[in-house]
Amino acid sequence: MSGAPLPLLWRLGAATTLIVMAFAMIGPVLAVLLQQAGHGTGAIGAFAMLPFLLVALLMPVIPRVIGRFGLVRTYRCGAVLQLLGATGYALGGNVGWWSVSAVVTGTGAALLWNATETLLTQEAPPEMRGRVMGAYQTALGAALALGPFLPALLRLEAHTVLWLGVAMVGGCLLLALGARSRAVTALPLPHSGGTWQALRAVPWLAALAFAGGVFEAGLSAIGAAHASSLGMDLRTATSVAGAIGVGSFLFQYPAGWAADHMPVRRVFTAAALLLALASVAVAFAGQAPWLLWACGLLWGGVGGALYTLSIIQVAHAYAGRATAGGAAAMITGYTWGGTLGPLASGWTLQAAGLTGLAVLLFLLALGALAAARRLAPG
Repeated sequence: MSGAPLPLLWRLGAATTLIVMAFAMIGPVLAVLLQQAGHGTGAIGAFAMLPFLLVALLMPVIPRVIGRFGLVRTYRCGAVLQLLGATGYALGGNVGWWSVSAVVTGTGAALLWNATETLLTQEAPPEMRGRVMGAYQTALGAALALGPFLPALLRLEAHTVLWLGVAMVGGCLLLALGARSRAVTALPLPHSGGTWQALRAVPWLAALAFAGGVFEAGLSAIGAAHASSLGMDLRTATSVAGAIGVGSFLFQYPAGWAADHMPVRRVFTAAALLLALASVAVAFAGQAPWLLWACGLLWGGVGGALYTLSIIQVAHAYAGRATAGGAAAMITGYTWGGTLGPLASGWTLQAAGLTGLAVLLFLLALGALAAARRLAPG
């Protein structure tokens, strides 16, 4: 490893995994509570997009923050904000208070997300970068998978779930505070390594990351809220979001392996075609509710793979200090997908039902296919 020692990689990777598990657990519970309070899927989608909106808006400046304060300090600040946001969820009881907490949570996520991805892309050996990133994304997928199932597994009520989330985010902060701040020095980023420059250089990769954000991150809350509207209880409804996490867990390492061994355009093309298939299938979930879980499995697995593959490719395209800007560009694409996904899918589902949602997602999958075909064949 060229810069940071392995213990720092594992420590911050474990901390991020813990915080993702808390997010995956809290988000569907809040969506179900809002649905039970009488809010439609459109309003729930608007609420669910707030953390991603903050990440998307702030991500262009985060590489400069890292360059000024260093990776570890930036990560710690993000963890503190995440803890404040999780506490706000537990203390609040209405959509206004929860929205403020979502803004704080999104600000913290922007800091720690880019810090973690930058560290990993810098330190992974080029010849096995796909497998290293795949293993890390598999850990995040496991957190996304387990989080929504925890209320059912532990037989917890909604308020208890929110306080458990506070405890989990607190554990993330403790891990970050134990990291050696001198293990990674500040990384001054040249102007050529900025986020906007990276977006202009690799727009099709950013478009694929956007599609990944819609499918993996943008449909969890809406899926859980729709299941709740069908009469399912809290534990069953949140398991729809759990299926998305299970898919993310299962697909990430195979995607990373494929990136190391196969032409990237072929891998992206296959992913887009699978998403198109799942998009068509969800139109029939009204007659066969089990399709909600089956489609969720593909949404999470293949959508997450699009992001993983994009990060791997940007790590090959960028090196050294410019990595933070390249990683931020992919995170920006992904988070705009996670921002607009809940909003668009929620209002579409409310206005046109599952058929309308299927059409929307199918068009997005076709867009991902077009972006994949614009990539170099090698």
